[in-house]
Amino acid sequence: MTPGTARPQRMRVGVPAVLAFGSNLGDRAATIRTALDALRAEPGIRVEAVSRLYETPALKLDGIDQEAPAYLNAVARVDTVLDPLALLAVVNRVEDALGRLRAERWGDRTIDIDIVDYDGIVSDDERVTLPHPRAHERAFVLVPWLDVDPEAVLAGHGRVADLAARATDPVTVHPDETLDSDGDAR
Repeated sequence: MTPGTARPQRMRVGVPAVLAFGSNLGDRAATIRTALDALRAEPGIRVEAVSRLYETPALKLDGIDQEAPAYLNAVARVDTVLDPLALLAVVNRVEDALGRLRAERWGDRTIDIDIVDYDGIVSDDERVTLPHPRAHERAFVLVPWLDVDPEAVLAGHGRVADLAARATDPVTVHPDETLDSDGDAR
């Protein structure tokens, strides 16, 4: 190499992933915004697009619970050089930092971040199942996903638009807050 020339750098190419956010405790919109900001600050993750916020009733093991606080949901399309387990570790760290407690399955929570899709991979790893096992039937994941990728396909299940049309859980655009591609309210 001649003096004064830059050394070639090996560029790591990332893969697309889809993350779903849900919050039904505290300042839900602020919590989702903070989670997005935390993910933006993580090396190896680039947030490419963020959906609008959607409101949904709480879904519990026994079905919709109208007595529980409603959820705000959003989806982000990210590009990452992290493998699925490393991405899961980051997501769990962000959840923990925002007060996520795992005391009750499908219980109320300050934040829930799920890896819905990771580069179309299908995996039954005991630590991270891909795609997310119930994403194909959850409008609160599918409808926001269409905001960030109208042509999306969920591996093993088909077009997200078709899946969203069949999903039965009620989803409405949240009237007061939406997130732009930078995660700021508009």
